Amino acid sequence: MAEPKKLPPLPAGAPGHNAFRYKEQFGVVVICRDEAEHKHVFERLAAQGYKLKAVRV
Repeated sequence: MAEPKKLPPLPAGAPGHNAFRYKEQFGVVVICRDEAEHKHVFERLAAQGYKLKAVRV
């Protein structure tokens, strides 16, 4: 089997082939007992100035 063709690295800050620019982020997942605790924790962290995204899985 032939070796895959290796491409040269992209320059720093260059978008990918679909124009997507990756930005590294860090996050924390908090597991809540119920919807009420979910709301309370979200509101408390928001009041402390955190940038949040609420999810339900």
